Amino acid sequence: MADRMQTGPVLILGEDAQRTSGRDAREMNVTAAKAVAEAIRTTLGPRGMDKMLVDSMGDVVITNDGVTILKEMDIEHPAATMVVEVAETQEDETGDGTTSAVILAGELLKRAEDLLEQGVHPTVVARGYRLASEEAWNVLESKSYPVEEAGLLTEIAQTAMTGKGAEAAKEALSELVVTAVRAVKDEEEIDLSNVTVEAVVGGGISDSELVEGVVVDKERADDNMPWQVEDANIALIDTPIEVRETETDTSVSVTDPDQLTTFVEREETQLREMVERITDSGANVVFCQKGIDDMAQHLLAERGILAVRRTKASDMKHLARATGGRVASSLDDIDPTDLGEAGIVGERDVAGDTMIFVEECDNPKSVTLLLRGGTEHVVEEVERAVHDGLGVVRVTLLDGQVLPGGGAPETALALAIRDYADSVGGREQLAVEAFADAMEAIPRTLAENAGVGPIDALTDLRSQHDAEEENAGLDAETGEVTDMLDAGVVEPLRVKTQAIQSATDAAELLLRIDDVISAGDLGKSGGDEEPGMGDMGGMGGMGGPM
Repeated sequence: MADRMQTGPVLILGEDAQRTSGRDAREMNVTAAKAVAEAIRTTLGPRGMDKMLVDSMGDVVITNDGVTILKEMDIEHPAATMVVEVAETQEDETGDGTTSAVILAGELLKRAEDLLEQGVHPTVVARGYRLASEEAWNVLESKSYPVEEAGLLTEIAQTAMTGKGAEAAKEALSELVVTAVRAVKDEEEIDLSNVTVEAVVGGGISDSELVEGVVVDKERADDNMPWQVEDANIALIDTPIEVRETETDTSVSVTDPDQLTTFVEREETQLREMVERITDSGANVVFCQKGIDDMAQHLLAERGILAVRRTKASDMKHLARATGGRVASSLDDIDPTDLGEAGIVGERDVAGDTMIFVEECDNPKSVTLLLRGGTEHVVEEVERAVHDGLGVVRVTLLDGQVLPGGGAPETALALAIRDYADSVGGREQLAVEAFADAMEAIPRTLAENAGVGPIDALTDLRSQHDAEEENAGLDAETGEVTDMLDAGVVEPLRVKTQAIQSATDAAELLLRIDDVISAGDLGKSGGDEEPGMGDMGGMGGMGGPM
């Protein structure tokens, strides 16, 4: 028995495996998450600054879009990647509010850290945060406004674009964005993949335009074809306009020149029959997903038909939606009722690039935003701003509820959640109060980035909201507290509710972790390995912020 008692420790993990437990694990995770939030904190709001990201190849991205910054950053810490997922979820769901969501997640963890040091159990904090999150959802819904005016959609798009590279032309761009989203709206859903965004370097941002149809990054198959066709009847074909090759390798032995002539004539006859089928359908424009034989190109040009070959499958889908046509899988299937229609189809030169414009479609369900900018970096940032605008207009049309911006909803939430905390018993009340304090991180950050004293700004906001001025928010341009609806600073309800939900979920998840262990190949158990989890980015360095 004595021998058994003297047995040495049992080793479970390998020699190189590393493990961090208890308080050290929580502190490490919280520190990493806060560092991610701090990295993008200065980009929030109209006066937010930009970040320059340079990769190992020397490629540069300049942006203040939160999710873009986090995706481009080389983040390996597993806790930090969870916060990055908050931004990605926010982007996928609403298109905007990514920076706010990450800041809230970092602030919730920061407040939780203070409670943990006071001896409050992590699960108590997580439960309190969940109660506060549910109450916050109810409060925001009660303070939201229905979208009654068409102009409100434009203001929502402008708010999303404010502070980005497109701000100089946000009025014009917002009009284009609203028109584009309304054009592709179906009865139940709005699929933004039907809004194609083409970014072209050259010209100014104000030269951007909305094409009520499709822009195809191709050119005419033959220079002898007409460069423009009015009152276009468009055939969409996903089979090659070529002589079909045999299924197996075949050799043809020609012993007489007449045989060769017959063989060539037969191929030409087949091509003529194909072109005749297209002509008989009434089509004067052809988009083919596959190749077009040189002889067929010549024959189509002779008949005044504009043809485009090797059109992308995505472009074919958009052309079908925009023109009302049907993609034919065989030339035998082409029927006049399957043709799409457009007012004009023509080849245009855009900043040195040749493109085919399909315009003036009746009730197009697919449209194209052609964005312009003086440099590649400018046009990329304009594209990101437009994507944000498209996202917020979409969720507004779907949900029909909006909130004032400028930190107004967060200030109202902080006050309402503090009142709610009095009704919560036990130590969860401390977590609910911490949640309320965390909400004020948004107006405080807006004030800091605008060069306004955050204490004075928060004091003014609280006093205005105490006086039942629920739309009072911080005007970053003037530094004054004013009515955000009057100022045209409006955001969709879903942007705020999703940000709070995602931030709370991430904070809860990280607070419940009390052990960080270097794992083997997580893929063996059926899951994909998270970035940095294989070797944990070097467990020894995990105590650092990144």
